[in-house]
Amino acid sequence: MPPSGGVWADLGSGRGAFTLALAELIGPTGIIYSVDLDQRALGDQALAMQAQFPATLVHYVRADFTQPLELPPLDGVVMANALHFVPRHRQGAVVQAIRGYLRPGGRLVLVEYNLDEGNLWVPYPVSYPTWDQLSRSSGFGDTRLLARRPSRFLREIYSAASR
Repeated sequence: MPPSGGVWADLGSGRGAFTLALAELIGPTGIIYSVDLDQRALGDQALAMQAQFPATLVHYVRADFTQPLELPPLDGVVMANALHFVPRHRQGAVVQAIRGYLRPGGRLVLVEYNLDEGNLWVPYPVSYPTWDQLSRSSGFGDTRLLARRPSRFLREIYSAASR
């Protein structure tokens, strides 16, 4: 669980389910950068955030997280159901870029489907064993499996934290 406060980003935030969860965890002293390409999703997210966590400062950034971003040094990044849209040959470069946004000791929390074979809707999932290798090769030193849950869509989903 992240400590209260801090500066975090939610990359590929969509309509903000994980942004809202992050706001609850870091509390009103935290700052969130919510990054997504879909302006409408960011707008929906802003309405939900204002209704549920009006004291939390959120910067809504319409951008592609696979491209360089203008972000301050971050205490953490949440990336839920987003990495599987990045083609396999680009995932390492994207994860390395994300690591570059983090302060020393910062964390990347990943939520992903636990398999390596995708489909039309989840083209490039990253199983936990693959994530463990990818995170290490991208410069993270400590990756831990946090939880696994059944998924009716693609068997299982997991969360992991990397420092």
